[in-house]
Amino acid sequence: MSASFEERLNKVIDRLLSKELLANEGLGNEIGFYIFDYPPEKELQVREFMGTVQDQIHKRMPSISLRHINLFELLIEYLKERKLLDRAFKLQKDKGNEELIKALKGPLHEQKIAKYFVEKAKPEEHDLILMSGIGNSWPILRSHTLLNSLHPFINDTPLVVFYPGKFDGQGLRLFERLKESNYYRAFQLVP
Repeated sequence: MSASFEERLNKVIDRLLSKELLANEGLGNEIGFYIFDYPPEKELQVREFMGTVQDQIHKRMPSISLRHINLFELLIEYLKERKLLDRAFKLQKDKGNEELIKALKGPLHEQKIAKYFVEKAKPEEHDLILMSGIGNSWPILRSHTLLNSLHPFINDTPLVVFYPGKFDGQGLRLFERLKESNYYRAFQLVP
């Protein structure tokens, strides 16, 4: 019998503070990417929990330097900096979502976003990076392609992704409905 969502959620903070995770121990030369998958209908609960995670980590282990990146907010910031956000809104209004997604493929290519992510996350300055906002970023950006693109940039800092869907150790299935995307280079944060 598998653990309930609440049981798994209650284990997250202890797992994030574990020596094994923070030191990337026992990974067999793999990069320290972890996935906390959860039922998509629990999104609002996970969003609220992200504040608790940060508060508890700072209280329980103040020496930990933590960075939380909401992927959707990062994409908005990226588009604003490049003066593309207003144009994107206008394009969506005038021509619809499909045209918008097509137009943003180049500017939001996963290699560009991976570099921007690293620029904002500064993994060399932090002990732990948390990523949320995956569901809000779809279909503009695919999480598995971004994770693959982040591999060369994030070396020793663990990255924990809060994922609204299913991760079985071999693939990611966003919202537990979309076609599975092969991604096997991460570990389940809490089974």
